[in-house]
Amino acid sequence: MDILLDKRMQNMVKDYSLTEEMVEDLVCFFTIFSDGTRLKILSALSISEMCVNDISKLLLLNQTTVSHQLRLLKNLNAVKAKRQGKVVFYSLKGEVLNEVILKGVEFLGY
Repeated sequence: MDILLDKRMQNMVKDYSLTEEMVEDLVCFFTIFSDGTRLKILSALSISEMCVNDISKLLLLNQTTVSHQLRLLKNLNAVKAKRQGKVVFYSLKGEVLNEVILKGVEFLGY
């Protein structure tokens, strides 16, 4: 079957479509939001920076689970860590992550 779009629209689709690199980077970015535990942690960190112990207690999660997810989030460049003595405090790397979560909540009608 032939393409039904006119040439102008075909060219626009070609010109404005995502590159393979962009697609790979976006898949990696959206991986940040693909786990419930990570979403809970991100939501909490959007309110305040916290240490693993506080996150664990406030969200009723195992400390090992929290540490694992924070390590993953750090590797994905989503959170930053700041050491104060023996305690490491985590915070969001940027407001964009919280905005994406809020847009998702809005999209779902909550």
